[in-house]
Amino acid sequence: MYKKIFFVLASLSLCGGSLRAQTASDDSVLRRQVGQMIVAGFRGFEATGDVVDAVQRLGIGGVIYFDRDVPGRTNRRNVRSPQQLRRLSDDLQQLAREAGYPPLFITVDQEGGRVDRLKAAYGFPTSVSAAYLGERNDPDTTWRWATLTAQTCRRAGINVDFAPCVDVNIDPRCPVIGALGRSFSADTAVVAAQARIWIDALHRQGVLTSLKHFPGHGSSRADSHLGLVDITRSWQQERELAPYRALFDEGYADFVMVGHLLHREVDPDYPASLSRRWIDGVLRGELGYRGVVITDDLNMGAIVDHYSLERALELAICAGVDMVIIGNNGRTYEPDLTPRTIDLICGLVQQGRIPRERIAEAYRRILTLKQERSVR
Repeated sequence: MYKKIFFVLASLSLCGGSLRAQTASDDSVLRRQVGQMIVAGFRGFEATGDVVDAVQRLGIGGVIYFDRDVPGRTNRRNVRSPQQLRRLSDDLQQLAREAGYPPLFITVDQEGGRVDRLKAAYGFPTSVSAAYLGERNDPDTTWRWATLTAQTCRRAGINVDFAPCVDVNIDPRCPVIGALGRSFSADTAVVAAQARIWIDALHRQGVLTSLKHFPGHGSSRADSHLGLVDITRSWQQERELAPYRALFDEGYADFVMVGHLLHREVDPDYPASLSRRWIDGVLRGELGYRGVVITDDLNMGAIVDHYSLERALELAICAGVDMVIIGNNGRTYEPDLTPRTIDLICGLVQQGRIPRERIAEAYRRILTLKQERSVR
């Protein structure tokens, strides 16, 4: 009798241990997958402090470089010189390798012209704007400048350029696109042709690209860095989706960056970056896009003024986003922002508010892109 009771208790104990081990294993897998969904900003010219923890312990999928630190109002963030930036990139990749994680997406917004993180003032080559290239509309000229950008990125260890900007220059007064020369043209055919050359030139040098800002920022009259932008009355469907259609039809599948743009007739409640109707419905459904979807920075005013970080993450991932940019370069700098973001996403999954399969799907797309394009 006692032996039987002991056997039952022992069996229950072993079963409990097995369940605990399984739970711990499931949690570890979840955290690894969620980590890969994060592109994190950080302070520093060297691989020290916050970013070491983010890469080695948290296993983030990528980092984003800025030259200007907005909270500190200084040009002391990540970029000091080509040699310094290459050392930083190499050190970060080494940290990921040592921890057994896939290579990092090392990213930057290097469009040229006014959006130029790798400036001549730091020792990098001069760049030109998309507007300059679109006005000339000469394939050889665009190829030369795009190749120079690609070589500049590769020499700095950067493998993802969040460009080209395929916003159509519908309103030249748009404060964040037309007024800054970030659009190739008001002609959709020119936008698509110029973007195609840019993509091909960067791919030739082993640099991935991102079309932005879906579904189109070129008609807006406000800046999503500062607040939520309503494009309901200005957005022109056929013109603004045309470059995406053209490039998707040719098999483009690196990244698409979704903007914080509200169109009340498509989704009266949420901007595109948080909207299932836009991402799952239009981008993946109507347009047939099969690559990685990434948000514009979730620390921008358009999001932080209207949503908690937890709610923004829940909406974005449930809508179909695969990666989120947490630039940590808005109004304040938060040293714990990256681990807090991962904790929030894991908590949302455990509460059933984000489906577990949605995380697994995003993880598969990220790894596929890293493996197929031999990210290094």
